[in-house]
Amino acid sequence: HAGYIYSGFTANAGYKYLEKKSPKTIIVIGPSHRVYLDGLSISKYEQYKTPYGNLPIDTNLVNKLDDKFDFIDFYPKVHVEHSTETQFPFIKKYQKDVKVIELIYGKIDYEDISKVIDYLLEDKDNFIIISTDLSHFYTQKEAKHIDNICIEAIKQMDMPTFDKGCEACGIVGVKAIISSANKQNMKSKIIDYRTSADASGDTSRVVGYVSAIIHEN
Repeated sequence: HAGYIYSGFTANAGYKYLEKKSPKTIIVIGPSHRVYLDGLSISKYEQYKTPYGNLPIDTNLVNKLDDKFDFIDFYPKVHVEHSTETQFPFIKKYQKDVKVIELIYGKIDYEDISKVIDYLLEDKDNFIIISTDLSHFYTQKEAKHIDNICIEAIKQMDMPTFDKGCEACGIVGVKAIISSANKQNMKSKIIDYRTSADASGDTSRVVGYVSAIIHEN
């Protein structure tokens, strides 16, 4: 969820998977970068603007989630958030008629997010997107070593591996989706990995990016 010049290729590689799907609602979950919060916040706007046109928010599902789970009070500044904002143009490009929901988290246990995901996965018309970057500001060699920990944890669906040095900024969301997926015996597939050096040529201080698909057997 960095600038598209750096992360766009990797993100798009994953989003192409949406061409084969027909979800009714896409739920985007990302970490808060600008506003500190304890817990999970759900957006209560009516739509999001993208260069491809507006995306309607699934207000009916928002209300159901708000009744069932303990979200923090709606605070608009929380939802001026690039980890989720950068996802919506991809969604609109590949799914023109879909509705969306935005969830932003701060300090929270991954299991609390996993409970929301469990509920959302009961409806097969829902599609969940977890937004994250990987390591930040290491050399290319160091970044690849650290990022491989995260990638192997996702690939193997192995929760303990995340705690062996993975530095994804959205690790809480990633752990939440893996935890939920393991309950349903899903599988994962790594689609693309690269660092900002692929775009900038600067290998001295890079950020890592990965896209993966988690799917039913």
